[in-house]
Amino acid sequence: QVQLVESGGGLVQAGDSLRLSCAASGRTFSTYTMGWFRQAPGKEREFAAAIRRSGGSTSTYYADSVKGRFTISRDNDKSTLYLQMSSLKPEDTAVYYCAMSPRLLGTPRVAPAYDYWGQGTQVTVSS
Repeated sequence: QVQLVESGGGLVQAGDSLRLSCAASGRTFSTYTMGWFRQAPGKEREFAAAIRRSGGSTSTYYADSVKGRFTISRDNDKSTLYLQMSSLKPEDTAVYYCAMSPRLLGTPRVAPAYDYWGQGTQVTVSS
């Protein structure tokens, strides 16, 4: 059974940095596409970033709203996914979820592409 456990959320000020972690268990982590999504109050869950291994290389994907400020990475030895967030803005306030796609077909930018989800971690950015 797959388990994804996020951590690292908290309350920060605008301009600060924060690193989220997602510990995975129950599956071979290194070959799967992993993603970060976020959901602000009253809004739909939206894509933030994804990392995909394909043909021996690794590709990363970012939403336009976070590109240049967020960096997704993974440590396969630790089965852990990270999201380094910098220059945080109040509009980044949301619950952040990590997700796993064992068999990605198509784009990693949409929630239906993922089979497993964590419980989420709250990130609040004050102005």
